Amino acid sequence: MNLKTLASHLGLSQTTVSRALNGYTDVSLATRNRVAEAAKNFGYRPNVNARRLATGRSSVIGIAFPTDMNMFLDPHFIEFLAGLSEKASQLDYDIMISSSQNDEVDVYRRFAEKGTVDLVILSNVDLSEERIRLLQDLNIPFIVHGRTATCDTYSYIDINNYSVFHDPTKMLLELGHEKIAILNGHPDRVYAIERFHGWQDALNERGITPNPDYVRSGVMSEENGYSFAMEVLQLGERPTALLCSSVIMAKGAYKACSDLDIKVGSDISILAHDDSVPLANATEMDPPLTVTRSPLRDAGREIAIMAMKYLKGTDIKELQCLWQPELIFRKSVAAPPRDDI
Repeated sequence: MNLKTLASHLGLSQTTVSRALNGYTDVSLATRNRVAEAAKNFGYRPNVNARRLATGRSSVIGIAFPTDMNMFLDPHFIEFLAGLSEKASQLDYDIMISSSQNDEVDVYRRFAEKGTVDLVILSNVDLSEERIRLLQDLNIPFIVHGRTATCDTYSYIDINNYSVFHDPTKMLLELGHEKIAILNGHPDRVYAIERFHGWQDALNERGITPNPDYVRSGVMSEENGYSFAMEVLQLGERPTALLCSSVIMAKGAYKACSDLDIKVGSDISILAHDDSVPLANATEMDPPLTVTRSPLRDAGREIAIMAMKYLKGTDIKELQCLWQPELIFRKSVAAPPRDDI
C-alpha cells in the first residue's frame, strides 16, 4: 500500500496523512491516532526518500566519538546505546555512529554539511563545553546525556551525581564511618566532579576534613577498581569504607579485598553506583552490593523519546530531566569494625 491508497481509504488528503504520520501537531490527535492505526493494520511504511523530501528530515540520530576512545569496549556506553537504539527503532528512527581520527569536531561539521542526522546525542561531557558550543554554532539539534554549567541553554537528561556520593557518604557517617575512600570516574568528567563534591561536602558537614589520600580517579574499569582499592587499602591508615563510581569498579575492589584477606561487609564496607550493566550484577556479588541505582538503558530509552519531542518543537525547558538515584541497602555495608570506631 502506498500513501495515496492509504489516504483514499481514510478519506483524507495525502498531505494530511503524511503530516499525521510524522506527528505534526497541526493535525488533531484523533486524526493522528486514526491514521497510525490504519497504517499499522495495512502494513504501510512510508518511503524513506519521499519522507525526507517532504519533511526535510533523515530519521537518523547521530553519535560521534574519536577513534582513540573505543566506546564499544565500554559496557556503560553499550548499555546506554542498547536503550537508545531499542526505543529509536520503535519510533522509526535509526542510529548513526560515526568516528573521527582526530576529534569529534570533524564529525559534527560533516553532519551539518551533509544533513545526515536530525539530532546529535552528546555524552561524556567535560567542563570545556567545546562540543556544546560547536553544535550550537552549527545549529544542529542535540541532547546531552549529562550536564555542564550552562545546562539551562540545552536539552539534557542526567542523574543527580552530587547525591550519588553525598547520600551514601552521609549514610556511612551515620553508621560510624569516618575514613571513607572514593574510587571515582575520570577526573575531568562533570559527573565525577559532582560526585567528588558530594563526598567532600558530606564529610565537611560532619566536621571531618576530607583526606586526599582517599581519592582515586580514572576510567571506570574493573582493573582500575582493583588497583585503586589495592592502593588505598594498604595505606597506613586504612579506610573503613569504599565508595565506587560503578559496580564494575566495585568488582575490582572486591577482588582486591579478597587478595588482601579483608572481608567485605565486616572488615570494610563497599558501595557503588549501579548503572544496571549486565556484566556487573550487584545482587550476585558476595556479599550483595549496596548501591545507588539509575539504569543506563532507561536513560537511553528516554533520550530517544526526548529527541522526538525536540524535533516536534517541544520547548527546551520541558526537555531537561534530572533523575534522582535510588539507594538500595544490602549486606556489603555495616558499621565499622570496633577497632576503628
